[in-house]
Amino acid sequence: MSLRISLRDGEPMIINGALLRSVGRTDLSIENSVTVLRGREVMAPEEATTPARRLYYACMLAYIDPAGAAVHHPEIIDYVSALIDALESHEAKAVCAAFARKVACGDFYRALADCRTLITYEAVALGRTECDAA
Repeated sequence: MSLRISLRDGEPMIINGALLRSVGRTDLSIENSVTVLRGREVMAPEEATTPARRLYYACMLAYIDPAGAAVHHPEIIDYVSALIDALESHEAKAVCAAFARKVACGDFYRALADCRTLITYEAVALGRTECDAA
């Protein structure tokens, strides 16, 4: 079974650790098992500015470098532990727990989805804090 991906002009994509950028609209059909991140899933280091974003970035690095994933585990554990301690929402803590289970099983791609949920939660929480301070 192949994976079909459509990219817009200039959209980045990571395949097996290699950063690619489409030139013009591009359709790809991936025929074997690879690590793939599409443009909206790729985070640049300078975008890792909050605890949830740092967690996402560390998990992303582990996902795109399976051979070196173990190097990122201590960082991921530190970030998720700090995030759990800082969170007030039981739902967000449950997402952290689900994230940790996926990372423990080496399922980094699905763990990234949990991180996106945490980034959204964090943005709402930070937005609420900024509004309350005003």
